[in-house]
Amino acid sequence: MHLLYEEGGDIKIATAQATSGSGDTESWQATSLSGKKIKLKAKEVWLRFENPPAQLVMDQAIALSKEIDLQLLWDCAPDEEFGLVGVSLEYFGAQASISEQAALGIALQGAPVFFRRKGRGRFQRAPLEQLQAGLAALERKQKELERQAVWQQELVSGVFPESLRSEANQLLFSPDKNTSAYKAFIAACAQTGEAPAQLMIRCGAIDSPLQYHQEMFQKTHFPSGCNHLEGVGVDQERLNAVIAQLPLAQVSAFSIDDAATTEIDDALSVTPLKDGGHRIGIHIAAPGLVITKDDPLDQVARTRMSTVYFPGDKITMLPDSVIEQFSLDAGAPRPTLSIYVDIDSTGVLNKDSLQMRAELVPLVANLRLEELEHLVTEESLLSEDSDFPQRQELGVLWQAAKLLHAGRQEQRVLNGLRPEQLGVVVPNALARDFHFQIKDVDDEKRVEITPRIRGSILDTIVAEWMIYCNSASGRLLADHGLPGLFRTQKGWGPLRTRMQTTPGPHEGLGLDYYAWCTSPLRRYSDLVNQWQLIALSKHGVTAKMVAPFSPNDATLMGVAAEFEACYQAYGEFQDRLEKYWCLRWIAQDGGSKNLFVRHMKEGMARVELVPLHLPIPELAAHPRMARAEVIISDVDLLQLSAGVRVLHIEVPEALVNDASPS
Repeated sequence: MHLLYEEGGDIKIATAQATSGSGDTESWQATSLSGKKIKLKAKEVWLRFENPPAQLVMDQAIALSKEIDLQLLWDCAPDEEFGLVGVSLEYFGAQASISEQAALGIALQGAPVFFRRKGRGRFQRAPLEQLQAGLAALERKQKELERQAVWQQELVSGVFPESLRSEANQLLFSPDKNTSAYKAFIAACAQTGEAPAQLMIRCGAIDSPLQYHQEMFQKTHFPSGCNHLEGVGVDQERLNAVIAQLPLAQVSAFSIDDAATTEIDDALSVTPLKDGGHRIGIHIAAPGLVITKDDPLDQVARTRMSTVYFPGDKITMLPDSVIEQFSLDAGAPRPTLSIYVDIDSTGVLNKDSLQMRAELVPLVANLRLEELEHLVTEESLLSEDSDFPQRQELGVLWQAAKLLHAGRQEQRVLNGLRPEQLGVVVPNALARDFHFQIKDVDDEKRVEITPRIRGSILDTIVAEWMIYCNSASGRLLADHGLPGLFRTQKGWGPLRTRMQTTPGPHEGLGLDYYAWCTSPLRRYSDLVNQWQLIALSKHGVTAKMVAPFSPNDATLMGVAAEFEACYQAYGEFQDRLEKYWCLRWIAQDGGSKNLFVRHMKEGMARVELVPLHLPIPELAAHPRMARAEVIISDVDLLQLSAGVRVLHIEVPEALVNDASPS
């Protein structure tokens, strides 16, 4: 005997092997068409039959079910609840076969719009109003599926549907996976074997891999867009009122930056003293005099945490209008928070002479590294015949900077670290900093990548005096018990360098205290520290009572954690974009490039001329800095990868000796 039953919403047939009980308690040991052993009870069975064979009935029923007119079946069915056999006689007539009855069961089970399920093998037709609503929904669904199929074929053919163009970014970066648009998009990707971004680029929905990398970052960190809201800025009248209360410094200050810098945060001044020494001024742009904690501009700065730098562009922390008001551009005096320290004629600092005050500082020049760096040498600083701006001032700053550097190296040695040699170019060393210049040439973007000189006199002057400013600021905060955002480095491990709200040493720099404060136009940490320092400059020992952040302030601790996370994410994005432009540099003159690389570690190598790291397994067994000539080809700007073929490997004897066991 064969048994028709329902399991998991599907109509199935099994063949009884053994039976027990009778009537309502009857049950069977049976085998399904798939060979599965099952047990069925009387109340679970819809129909029982001997012939025809079970598989034949099922095959015929499946075919017949597709031909059943559901509307006619609904018309034939009674208003009250009914069973399968009864409605079969209405639809097929008195001679309804087992196959027809099974087909009807399949049709009823699969038509919830027309019929409600009332139990096993029991149904009731849906009310007319619900039927009409259900049919309308089915029609809409069918049209939706047809539209989805059209979109899919357009995408496969390389045409992005015009009606979806406004949704392109959402489909790629934050899709609603239940929409027809997303289903069509993913189906097209599956059909072509392309990644979503590849398909978008081929269809012209996004312009290039560069746009993909940028918008992926912006979607995560700038979901409302990178532009600042109009109307958020510093009221000029309020700024004028603040400026009117500031004393005018009797100095002539100048900045030193590269040509691309538009947010000039810091400047230096050198004023002769009667005893032959000099007073050095470090002048930091002071937006903190007007921007206050929790005001609209603070909320903007805290949301962004930092200016984002990447080749060819940047996303500023503060609006351009605010940067223009506070950037230390040459011309009219600018509000600054200044730190002064005296040095003697040999360049030795008098630590007890440290002063800090808010003031207006005249800016006489904005020096650019690219224009001066090659002119400023030990000899030219001493020569009266040298003709470049601020020669005497730079000579004084350089003499003291060398002593500042030497003092930090002594502390590094005490910390168990190697001293860093000032201005010494290590043979065989790779350049660490680069300048990326993006140009439009014949309607195509081309990139030039040049090493940026580190350790030059101008570079060292800026670095040492800014380090001193950050160190002195950290000491002032610590000595007065004011919390701030301190950059500390101690011990080893992944959390060796971190931001914290209490003072701590920076072992790598050889300093007892270090608090970022020299870039308040670009880093939120520096703006926060500036608020604390302004309170100190105005109120002295009572600053703790009025400073924006008090000791153990939970808000400040949250800022430290948020800044650390943002700063890391922004750095990773900058690295990603630099890798993109390095690969563009390789591909822009053809499909491949012959270059030399150096082995770093574990098969990772870096191209000598640009900061591009690539895996080269052949170098894994060779010592660090082993050199190899390679061909780089098959550049993939979307995946940021390339194929590398090694031509030959050079291992200088010195490296072999260094790598051999002693």
